[in-house]
Amino acid sequence: MQNEKIADFLAEQRDQAPDDLQHYFLSFEDFWERRLWHELTDILVTYYNEPQSAKQRIPIFNNFIKSFADKINQLKLVRIGLSTSKECKDDEERLSFLSALAGRVDKPESQDAYVYSLSSVANTRLNLKQTSEARKDLDKCESILDTFDSVETEVHANFYMVSARYYQIQHEFAKYYRTALLYLACVELQDISTHDRQRIAYDLSIAALVSDSIYNFGELLLHPILDSLSKTDYDWLRDLLFAFNRGDLHAYNILQQHLSANTLLQEHQQFLYQKISLSALTQLVFSRAPQDRSMTFTTISQETKVQQDEIEHLIMKALSLGLLRGSIDQVAEVARITWVQPKVLDKSGIEGMRSRLREWDGGVERLGNWIEGVGQDVWAS
Repeated sequence: MQNEKIADFLAEQRDQAPDDLQHYFLSFEDFWERRLWHELTDILVTYYNEPQSAKQRIPIFNNFIKSFADKINQLKLVRIGLSTSKECKDDEERLSFLSALAGRVDKPESQDAYVYSLSSVANTRLNLKQTSEARKDLDKCESILDTFDSVETEVHANFYMVSARYYQIQHEFAKYYRTALLYLACVELQDISTHDRQRIAYDLSIAALVSDSIYNFGELLLHPILDSLSKTDYDWLRDLLFAFNRGDLHAYNILQQHLSANTLLQEHQQFLYQKISLSALTQLVFSRAPQDRSMTFTTISQETKVQQDEIEHLIMKALSLGLLRGSIDQVAEVARITWVQPKVLDKSGIEGMRSRLREWDGGVERLGNWIEGVGQDVWAS
């Protein structure tokens, strides 16, 4: 009786399907009758990836797939379920569907599928502003992921994507920045739509700028995601990041006219000025040879374009943040720097490093020639 019911359902759905998709239903019935669950699962995944399948996803899942759901790969079941959930009429219905799906795969042998579905439950909770419940779901996902030696990258990617969204909503910019980069490490950029690439690059850039604990944008500046802002209305944001990286106050003064385009940047204008001033200071120290890092406040002011009466406070801030190591002679108004935080180099920075290496190489060669000259008698003996 059950077999006849499913056969009738598939025939009905085949008649309702677009002509281009009707061949799938013949394969569904064939594989189902022969209990070829692996082949049936794979063709269902392919079918659900067809845009024209949207209208039939929910009835097929509820009336066909559920009948053999325990017999197929649970991770692929969740993948099909996530495609199905996109067709729910609203987030309330979607939450109910995904919660049921998560409960179905919550078994010892399919905890990866459980994490995959539970992180999607958390994402829907964020849509419904159920942030505390979403946090609990994400914490549970994280505790399970910590027990795995390895897991499919799509599971990690989904978890990082939802976690990043949570941190963004909570305005925890540093955590958003790091988690979003972890998400990008789990996916191929070409698999992300152009719109989403631009959105992620924009959000990462804003987070990097306004975070009070991120002073090195190296990972973002080197990531190809940032190129998605080129030749768009947000090209200035990319330029602003590079200006911060090289501590270019002149470029900042030109680009700050765009800060009003984003509420967060506008609210953090004073902080942004301090942040780029710190970057200008560290860039100045970085550009100098290690033996030439004792500088007067006047020299620092002239080379960084920061007001002289702000220099002492700026150096103390840099020391407290761990961007620099050294000491200040307040009486003589001299800063003696022994270490500077490494940073990503652009072409001009690489050229400067090359010049310093050549100078060092020349110095070593001159020292060798001098030792050879004054020690001729020693070498002869």
